[in-house]
Amino acid sequence: MTKDELLELVRDKNGEMTLRQKFHLTVLLSMPAIVAQFSFILMQVIDASMLGHLSTDEAAAVGLVSTTIWLFGGLASAFASGFSVQVAHRVGAGDNATARSVIRQGLFSGFIYACLLSLIGLCLSPYLPHWLGASEHICDMATEYFAIFACAIPLIVCNNIAAGSLRCSGNIKTPSMLMVAMCFLDIIFNYLFIFVCNLGTAGAAYGTAVAYFITMVCMLYYMVMHDKILNFKQDTMLDFRPRRRVLIKASRVGIPIGLERGVMCTAQVAISAIIAPLGTVAIAANTFAINVESLCYMPGHGIAEAATTLVGQSKGAMKPHLMRSFAWICMLMGMGIMAFMGVIMWLYAPQMLSVITPDKAVIALGTEILRIEAWAEPGFAAAIVAMSIFVGLGKTLVPSLMNLASIWGVRVTLTLLLAPTMGLRGVWIAMAIELCFRGFIFIVRLFTKLK
Repeated sequence: MTKDELLELVRDKNGEMTLRQKFHLTVLLSMPAIVAQFSFILMQVIDASMLGHLSTDEAAAVGLVSTTIWLFGGLASAFASGFSVQVAHRVGAGDNATARSVIRQGLFSGFIYACLLSLIGLCLSPYLPHWLGASEHICDMATEYFAIFACAIPLIVCNNIAAGSLRCSGNIKTPSMLMVAMCFLDIIFNYLFIFVCNLGTAGAAYGTAVAYFITMVCMLYYMVMHDKILNFKQDTMLDFRPRRRVLIKASRVGIPIGLERGVMCTAQVAISAIIAPLGTVAIAANTFAINVESLCYMPGHGIAEAATTLVGQSKGAMKPHLMRSFAWICMLMGMGIMAFMGVIMWLYAPQMLSVITPDKAVIALGTEILRIEAWAEPGFAAAIVAMSIFVGLGKTLVPSLMNLASIWGVRVTLTLLLAPTMGLRGVWIAMAIELCFRGFIFIVRLFTKLK
Protein backbone atom coordinates (compact mmCIF):
# COMPACT_ATOMS: atom_id res chain seq x y z
CA MET A 1 0.00 0.00 0.00
CA THR A 2 1.09 3.59 -0.62
CA LYS A 3 1.80 6.08 2.13
CA ASP A 4 -1.50 7.90 1.54
CA GLU A 5 -3.48 4.63 1.65
CA LEU A 6 -1.81 3.68 4.93
CA LEU A 7 -2.52 7.12 6.40
CA GLU A 8 -6.17 6.70 5.43
CA LEU A 9 -6.19 3.53 7.55
CA VAL A 10 -4.87 5.58 10.47
CA ARG A 11 -7.68 8.14 10.06
CA ASP A 12 -10.41 5.59 9.37
CA LYS A 13 -12.11 4.92 12.70
CA ASN A 14 -12.94 1.37 11.58
CA GLY A 15 -9.61 0.71 9.85
CA GLU A 16 -7.23 -1.87 11.29
CA MET A 17 -3.49 -2.12 10.58
CA THR A 18 -1.12 -5.06 10.80
CA LEU A 19 2.27 -4.74 12.48
CA ARG A 20 3.91 -4.88 9.06
CA GLN A 21 1.76 -1.99 7.80
CA LYS A 22 2.56 0.10 10.87
CA PHE A 23 6.28 -0.51 10.46
CA HIS A 24 6.06 0.20 6.72
CA LEU A 25 4.25 3.51 7.29
CA THR A 26 6.75 4.53 9.96
CA VAL A 27 9.62 3.88 7.54
CA LEU A 28 7.86 5.72 4.70
CA LEU A 29 7.39 8.81 6.87
CA SER A 30 10.81 8.60 8.53
CA MET A 31 13.04 8.21 5.48
CA PRO A 32 12.36 11.61 3.84
CA ALA A 33 12.72 13.29 7.26
CA ILE A 34 16.02 11.49 7.92
CA VAL A 35 17.36 12.54 4.52
CA ALA A 36 16.34 16.14 5.22
CA GLN A 37 17.94 16.06 8.66
CA PHE A 38 21.14 14.60 7.25
CA SER A 39 21.30 17.27 4.57
CA PHE A 40 20.67 20.00 7.15
CA ILE A 41 23.54 18.79 9.30
CA LEU A 42 25.72 18.30 6.24
CA MET A 43 25.03 21.94 5.47
CA GLN A 44 26.27 22.90 8.95
CA VAL A 45 29.35 20.70 8.56
CA ILE A 46 30.17 22.31 5.21
CA ASP A 47 29.62 25.77 6.71
CA ALA A 48 31.98 24.88 9.55
CA SER A 49 34.48 23.45 7.06
CA MET A 50 34.48 26.68 5.03
CA LEU A 51 35.13 28.76 8.14
CA GLY A 52 37.58 26.21 9.54
CA HIS A 53 39.71 26.52 6.43
CA LEU A 54 39.83 30.30 6.91
CA SER A 55 41.06 30.22 10.50
CA THR A 56 40.41 28.61 13.88
CA ASP A 57 39.41 32.04 15.26
CA GLU A 58 36.54 32.45 12.80
CA ALA A 59 35.27 28.94 13.52
CA ALA A 60 35.52 29.65 17.26
CA ALA A 61 33.54 32.90 16.85
CA VAL A 62 30.62 31.04 15.29
CA GLY A 63 30.92 28.17 17.78
CA LEU A 64 30.80 30.61 20.69
CA VAL A 65 27.31 31.87 19.82
CA SER A 66 26.00 28.57 18.45
CA THR A 67 24.29 27.57 21.71
CA THR A 68 22.49 30.92 21.88
CA ILE A 69 21.40 30.43 18.28
CA TRP A 70 20.01 27.04 19.32
CA LEU A 71 18.14 28.85 22.10
CA PHE A 72 16.40 31.20 19.66
CA GLY A 73 15.91 28.40 17.15
CA GLY A 74 14.35 26.26 19.88
CA LEU A 75 11.94 29.06 20.81
CA ALA A 76 10.97 29.37 17.13
CA SER A 77 10.48 25.60 16.84
CA ALA A 78 8.43 25.43 20.05
CA PHE A 79 6.04 28.07 18.78
CA ALA A 80 5.54 26.18 15.51
CA SER A 81 4.95 22.89 17.39
CA GLY A 82 1.99 24.37 19.23
CA PHE A 83 0.16 24.85 15.93
CA SER A 84 1.44 21.90 13.88
CA VAL A 85 0.36 19.33 16.49
CA GLN A 86 -3.17 20.77 16.24
CA VAL A 87 -2.97 20.23 12.49
CA ALA A 88 -2.14 16.55 13.12
CA HIS A 89 -5.13 16.18 15.49
CA ARG A 90 -7.58 17.88 13.10
CA VAL A 91 -6.39 15.96 10.04
CA GLY A 92 -6.58 12.72 12.04
CA ALA A 93 -10.18 13.60 12.90
CA GLY A 94 -10.97 14.37 9.24
CA ASP A 95 -11.51 18.10 9.88
CA ASN A 96 -9.18 19.55 7.22
CA ALA A 97 -10.86 22.96 7.08
CA THR A 98 -10.08 23.61 10.74
CA ALA A 99 -6.51 22.41 10.17
CA ARG A 100 -6.07 25.09 7.49
CA SER A 101 -7.57 27.72 9.78
CA VAL A 102 -5.06 26.75 12.50
CA ILE A 103 -2.20 27.22 10.02
CA ARG A 104 -3.35 30.71 9.05
CA GLN A 105 -3.63 31.72 12.69
CA GLY A 106 -0.17 30.30 13.33
CA LEU A 107 1.39 32.25 10.46
CA PHE A 108 -0.13 35.55 11.59
CA SER A 109 0.74 35.23 15.28
CA GLY A 110 4.07 33.58 14.42
CA PHE A 111 5.25 36.58 12.42
CA ILE A 112 4.55 38.92 15.34
CA TYR A 113 6.29 36.55 17.76
CA ALA A 114 9.31 36.23 15.44
CA CYS A 115 9.72 39.98 15.13
CA LEU A 116 9.87 40.26 18.92
CA LEU A 117 12.53 37.52 19.05
CA SER A 118 14.53 39.34 16.36
CA LEU A 119 14.44 42.58 18.32
CA ILE A 120 15.64 40.80 21.48
CA GLY A 121 18.43 39.10 19.53
CA LEU A 122 19.63 42.36 17.99
CA CYS A 123 19.71 44.02 21.41
CA LEU A 124 21.75 41.13 22.87
CA SER A 125 24.25 40.76 20.00
CA PRO A 126 26.80 43.43 21.06
CA TYR A 127 27.08 42.03 24.59
CA LEU A 128 26.68 38.28 24.17
CA PRO A 129 30.30 37.31 23.26
CA HIS A 130 31.66 39.32 26.20
CA TRP A 131 29.19 37.67 28.60
CA LEU A 132 30.41 34.28 27.37
CA GLY A 133 33.98 35.22 28.28
CA ALA A 134 35.41 35.17 24.74
CA SER A 135 38.74 36.71 23.77
CA GLU A 136 38.48 40.23 22.39
CA HIS A 137 39.80 39.26 18.93
CA ILE A 138 36.76 37.03 18.19
CA CYS A 139 34.05 39.14 19.84
CA ASP A 140 33.36 41.38 16.84
CA MET A 141 33.01 38.43 14.48
CA ALA A 142 30.67 36.62 16.89
CA THR A 143 28.54 39.75 17.36
CA GLU A 144 28.12 40.31 13.63
CA TYR A 145 27.22 36.67 12.97
CA PHE A 146 24.59 36.58 15.72
CA ALA A 147 23.03 39.91 14.65
CA ILE A 148 22.51 38.66 11.10
CA PHE A 149 20.96 35.46 12.44
CA ALA A 150 18.58 37.50 14.61
CA CYS A 151 17.32 39.37 11.55
CA ALA A 152 16.50 36.04 9.88
CA ILE A 153 14.29 34.69 12.73
CA PRO A 154 10.96 35.61 11.02
CA LEU A 155 12.03 33.50 8.03
CA ILE A 156 12.79 30.56 10.34
CA VAL A 157 9.48 30.78 12.24
CA CYS A 158 7.31 30.97 9.11
CA ASN A 159 9.28 28.15 7.49
CA ASN A 160 8.90 26.00 10.64
CA ILE A 161 5.13 26.53 10.76
CA ALA A 162 4.67 25.63 7.08
CA ALA A 163 7.03 22.63 7.19
CA GLY A 164 5.60 21.36 10.50
CA SER A 165 2.04 21.64 9.22
CA LEU A 166 2.86 19.72 6.04
CA ARG A 167 4.62 16.98 8.03
CA CYS A 168 1.80 16.66 10.55
CA SER A 169 -0.74 16.36 7.73
CA GLY A 170 1.23 13.35 6.46
CA ASN A 171 3.20 15.09 3.70
CA ILE A 172 6.77 14.65 4.90
CA LYS A 173 8.28 14.31 1.41
CA THR A 174 7.76 17.91 0.25
CA PRO A 175 9.27 19.73 3.26
CA SER A 176 12.12 17.20 3.27
CA MET A 177 12.90 17.82 -0.40
CA LEU A 178 12.84 21.57 0.17
CA MET A 179 15.17 21.21 3.15
CA VAL A 180 17.59 19.26 0.96
CA ALA A 181 17.36 22.01 -1.66
CA MET A 182 18.05 24.59 1.07
CA CYS A 183 21.29 22.82 1.90
CA PHE A 184 22.52 23.13 -1.67
CA LEU A 185 21.47 26.78 -1.75
CA ASP A 186 23.27 27.39 1.54
CA ILE A 187 26.50 25.90 0.20
CA ILE A 188 26.32 28.01 -2.95
CA PHE A 189 25.51 31.29 -1.21
CA ASN A 190 27.98 30.69 1.61
CA TYR A 191 30.76 30.11 -0.88
CA LEU A 192 29.83 33.31 -2.71
CA PHE A 193 29.60 35.45 0.45
CA ILE A 194 32.54 33.91 2.34
CA PHE A 195 35.12 33.54 -0.43
CA VAL A 196 33.99 35.56 -3.47
CA CYS A 197 32.74 38.56 -1.48
CA ASN A 198 35.38 37.94 1.23
CA LEU A 199 32.93 38.50 4.12
CA GLY A 200 34.21 35.74 6.44
CA THR A 201 31.88 34.83 9.32
CA ALA A 202 29.30 37.42 8.23
CA GLY A 203 29.24 35.75 4.81
CA ALA A 204 28.26 32.43 6.40
CA ALA A 205 25.32 34.13 8.13
CA TYR A 206 24.21 35.97 4.98
CA GLY A 207 24.40 32.78 2.91
CA THR A 208 22.24 30.84 5.35
CA ALA A 209 19.69 33.67 5.59
CA VAL A 210 19.28 33.86 1.80
CA ALA A 211 18.88 30.06 1.60
CA TYR A 212 16.22 30.17 4.32
CA PHE A 213 14.33 32.95 2.52
CA ILE A 214 14.12 31.05 -0.76
CA THR A 215 13.09 27.85 1.04
CA MET A 216 10.42 29.61 3.08
CA VAL A 217 8.86 31.16 -0.04
CA CYS A 218 8.75 27.77 -1.80
CA MET A 219 7.38 26.02 1.30
CA LEU A 220 4.56 28.51 1.77
CA TYR A 221 3.73 28.57 -1.94
CA TYR A 222 3.42 24.78 -2.13
CA MET A 223 1.34 24.53 1.03
CA VAL A 224 -1.00 27.38 0.15
CA MET A 225 -1.47 26.54 -3.54
CA HIS A 226 -0.81 22.85 -4.16
CA ASP A 227 -0.98 20.57 -1.10
CA LYS A 228 -3.90 18.14 -1.36
CA ILE A 229 -5.11 18.61 2.23
CA LEU A 230 -3.83 22.05 3.25
CA ASN A 231 -4.10 24.28 0.17
CA PHE A 232 -6.05 27.46 0.94
CA LYS A 233 -7.93 27.39 -2.39
CA GLN A 234 -10.40 25.01 -0.75
CA ASP A 235 -11.59 27.79 1.60
CA THR A 236 -13.93 30.61 0.62
CA MET A 237 -12.86 32.79 3.57
CA LEU A 238 -9.20 33.30 4.44
CA ASP A 239 -9.32 34.57 8.00
CA PHE A 240 -5.91 34.96 9.67
CA ARG A 241 -7.14 36.37 12.98
CA PRO A 242 -5.95 34.26 15.94
CA ARG A 243 -8.73 32.57 17.91
CA ARG A 244 -8.57 32.24 21.69
CA ARG A 245 -9.19 28.47 21.68
CA VAL A 246 -6.45 27.78 19.15
CA LEU A 247 -3.97 30.03 20.95
CA ILE A 248 -4.70 28.34 24.30
CA LYS A 249 -4.08 24.90 22.77
CA ALA A 250 -0.91 26.14 21.09
CA SER A 251 0.23 27.60 24.40
CA ARG A 252 -0.34 24.34 26.27
CA VAL A 253 1.96 22.55 23.84
CA GLY A 254 4.37 25.33 22.90
CA ILE A 255 5.00 27.14 26.19
CA PRO A 256 6.38 24.10 28.07
CA ILE A 257 8.57 23.25 25.07
CA GLY A 258 9.71 26.86 24.73
CA LEU A 259 10.53 27.17 28.42
CA GLU A 260 12.29 23.81 28.39
CA ARG A 261 14.37 24.67 25.33
CA GLY A 262 15.05 28.12 26.65
CA VAL A 263 16.29 26.87 30.01
CA MET A 264 18.14 23.96 28.41
CA CYS A 265 19.90 26.31 26.04
CA THR A 266 20.80 28.64 28.89
CA ALA A 267 22.44 25.56 30.40
CA GLN A 268 24.28 25.09 27.10
CA VAL A 269 25.28 28.75 27.18
CA ALA A 270 26.57 28.26 30.73
CA ILE A 271 28.57 25.26 29.52
CA SER A 272 29.89 27.35 26.62
CA ALA A 273 31.05 29.90 29.18
CA ILE A 274 32.91 27.09 30.98
CA ILE A 275 34.51 25.99 27.68
CA ALA A 276 35.43 29.50 26.48
CA PRO A 277 38.42 30.01 28.88
CA LEU A 278 39.85 26.66 27.72
CA GLY A 279 41.09 28.37 24.54
CA THR A 280 40.29 28.51 20.83
CA VAL A 281 41.40 24.90 20.21
CA ALA A 282 38.88 23.63 22.77
CA ILE A 283 36.12 25.91 21.44
CA ALA A 284 36.78 24.81 17.85
CA ALA A 285 37.04 21.11 18.81
CA ASN A 286 33.74 21.38 20.72
CA THR A 287 32.02 23.11 17.78
CA PHE A 288 33.29 20.68 15.16
CA ALA A 289 32.56 17.64 17.33
CA ILE A 290 28.98 18.83 17.77
CA ASN A 291 28.68 19.16 13.97
CA VAL A 292 29.95 15.60 13.48
CA GLU A 293 27.82 14.17 16.28
CA SER A 294 24.79 15.78 14.69
CA LEU A 295 25.17 13.37 11.78
CA CYS A 296 24.54 10.56 14.28
CA TYR A 297 21.47 11.93 15.99
CA MET A 298 19.71 13.36 12.93
CA PRO A 299 18.17 9.95 12.09
CA GLY A 300 16.63 10.07 15.56
CA HIS A 301 15.12 13.48 14.79
CA GLY A 302 13.79 12.17 11.47
CA ILE A 303 12.03 9.28 13.19
CA ALA A 304 10.83 11.70 15.89
CA GLU A 305 9.10 13.80 13.22
CA ALA A 306 7.29 10.69 11.97
CA ALA A 307 6.36 9.85 15.58
CA THR A 308 4.67 13.23 16.10
CA THR A 309 2.64 12.80 12.91
CA LEU A 310 1.60 9.20 13.56
CA VAL A 311 0.83 9.59 17.26
CA GLY A 312 -0.92 12.93 16.67
CA GLN A 313 -3.15 11.62 13.89
CA SER A 314 -3.92 8.42 15.83
CA LYS A 315 -5.02 10.54 18.76
CA GLY A 316 -7.15 12.74 16.50
CA ALA A 317 -8.78 9.58 15.08
CA MET A 318 -9.38 8.38 18.69
CA LYS A 319 -7.45 5.11 18.24
CA PRO A 320 -5.37 4.71 21.43
CA HIS A 321 -4.17 1.17 20.59
CA LEU A 322 -2.73 2.41 17.30
CA MET A 323 -1.16 5.38 19.07
CA ARG A 324 0.68 3.07 21.49
CA SER A 325 1.90 0.82 18.68
CA PHE A 326 3.36 3.70 16.68
CA ALA A 327 5.00 5.14 19.81
CA TRP A 328 6.96 1.96 20.57
CA ILE A 329 7.79 1.21 16.93
CA CYS A 330 9.31 4.70 16.58
CA MET A 331 11.16 4.39 19.90
CA LEU A 332 12.81 1.05 19.06
CA MET A 333 13.64 2.12 15.52
CA GLY A 334 15.26 5.37 16.71
CA MET A 335 17.39 3.66 19.35
CA GLY A 336 18.56 0.97 16.92
CA ILE A 337 19.57 3.38 14.16
CA MET A 338 21.37 5.75 16.52
CA ALA A 339 23.24 2.88 18.19
CA PHE A 340 24.53 1.93 14.74
CA MET A 341 25.47 5.55 14.01
CA GLY A 342 27.36 5.67 17.31
CA VAL A 343 29.53 2.77 16.12
CA ILE A 344 30.24 4.62 12.87
CA MET A 345 31.18 7.76 14.81
CA TRP A 346 33.55 5.81 17.05
CA LEU A 347 35.33 4.24 14.07
CA TYR A 348 35.59 7.22 11.75
CA ALA A 349 35.73 10.26 14.07
CA PRO A 350 39.24 11.38 12.88
CA GLN A 351 38.26 11.17 9.21
CA MET A 352 35.03 13.09 9.81
CA LEU A 353 36.82 15.88 11.65
CA SER A 354 39.59 16.12 9.05
CA VAL A 355 36.95 17.07 6.47
CA ILE A 356 36.09 20.14 8.55
CA THR A 357 39.50 21.35 9.75
CA PRO A 358 43.18 20.73 8.95
CA ASP A 359 44.21 21.64 12.52
CA LYS A 360 45.83 18.48 14.01
CA ALA A 361 45.30 19.57 17.63
CA VAL A 362 41.60 20.19 17.02
CA ILE A 363 41.22 16.81 15.26
CA ALA A 364 42.95 14.93 18.11
CA LEU A 365 40.86 16.53 20.85
CA GLY A 366 37.65 16.25 18.81
CA THR A 367 38.24 12.54 18.21
CA GLU A 368 38.61 11.88 21.95
CA ILE A 369 35.37 13.59 22.88
CA LEU A 370 33.37 12.05 20.02
CA ARG A 371 34.39 8.57 21.14
CA ILE A 372 33.15 9.40 24.62
CA GLU A 373 29.81 10.52 23.23
CA ALA A 374 29.34 7.47 20.97
CA TRP A 375 28.31 5.39 24.00
CA ALA A 376 25.36 7.67 24.74
CA GLU A 377 23.64 7.63 21.33
CA PRO A 378 20.91 5.04 22.16
CA GLY A 379 19.94 6.97 25.30
CA PHE A 380 19.88 10.20 23.32
CA ALA A 381 17.59 8.52 20.75
CA ALA A 382 15.17 7.46 23.48
CA ALA A 383 14.93 11.05 24.77
CA ILE A 384 14.50 12.57 21.29
CA VAL A 385 11.79 10.19 20.09
CA ALA A 386 9.90 10.07 23.40
CA MET A 387 9.72 13.86 23.55
CA SER A 388 8.20 13.96 20.05
CA ILE A 389 5.70 11.28 21.01
CA PHE A 390 4.54 13.46 23.90
CA VAL A 391 4.32 16.43 21.51
CA GLY A 392 2.03 14.34 19.29
CA LEU A 393 -0.09 13.58 22.35
CA GLY A 394 -0.21 17.28 23.20
CA LYS A 395 1.22 16.56 26.67
CA THR A 396 4.50 18.43 26.97
CA LEU A 397 4.65 19.87 30.49
CA VAL A 398 6.05 16.89 32.44
CA PRO A 399 8.48 15.79 29.66
CA SER A 400 9.77 19.36 29.44
CA LEU A 401 10.37 19.42 33.20
CA MET A 402 12.18 16.08 32.90
CA ASN A 403 14.50 17.56 30.29
CA LEU A 404 15.21 20.54 32.52
CA ALA A 405 15.91 18.44 35.59
CA SER A 406 18.25 16.20 33.64
CA ILE A 407 20.36 18.85 31.95
CA TRP A 408 20.65 21.14 34.99
CA GLY A 409 20.75 18.51 37.69
CA VAL A 410 23.08 16.09 35.92
CA ARG A 411 24.93 17.68 33.00
CA VAL A 412 25.68 21.13 34.37
CA THR A 413 26.54 19.77 37.81
CA LEU A 414 28.92 17.14 36.42
CA THR A 415 30.44 19.69 34.02
CA LEU A 416 31.27 22.00 36.91
CA LEU A 417 32.88 19.09 38.74
CA LEU A 418 34.84 17.57 35.85
CA ALA A 419 35.83 20.50 33.62
CA PRO A 420 38.39 22.07 36.01
CA THR A 421 40.50 18.89 36.10
CA MET A 422 39.65 17.17 32.79
CA GLY A 423 39.01 20.13 30.50
CA LEU A 424 36.84 19.54 27.43
CA ARG A 425 36.96 15.77 27.99
CA GLY A 426 35.18 16.26 31.32
CA VAL A 427 32.49 18.35 29.63
CA TRP A 428 31.73 15.55 27.17
CA ILE A 429 31.83 12.81 29.83
CA ALA A 430 29.19 14.80 31.71
CA MET A 431 27.14 15.07 28.52
CA ALA A 432 27.31 11.33 27.83
CA ILE A 433 26.23 10.41 31.38
CA GLU A 434 23.35 12.88 31.28
CA LEU A 435 22.03 11.65 27.92
CA CYS A 436 21.97 8.05 29.15
CA PHE A 437 20.11 9.13 32.29
CA ARG A 438 17.63 11.22 30.30
CA GLY A 439 16.91 8.38 27.89
CA PHE A 440 16.21 6.03 30.80
CA ILE A 441 13.72 8.33 32.54
CA PHE A 442 11.90 9.00 29.26
CA ILE A 443 11.51 5.27 28.60
CA VAL A 444 10.08 4.84 32.10
CA ARG A 445 7.69 7.77 31.58
CA LEU A 446 6.52 6.45 28.22
CA PHE A 447 6.00 2.97 29.64
CA THR A 448 3.82 4.25 32.49
CA LYS A 449 1.73 6.58 30.31
CA LEU A 450 1.13 4.23 27.35
CA LYS A 451 -0.02 1.11 29.20
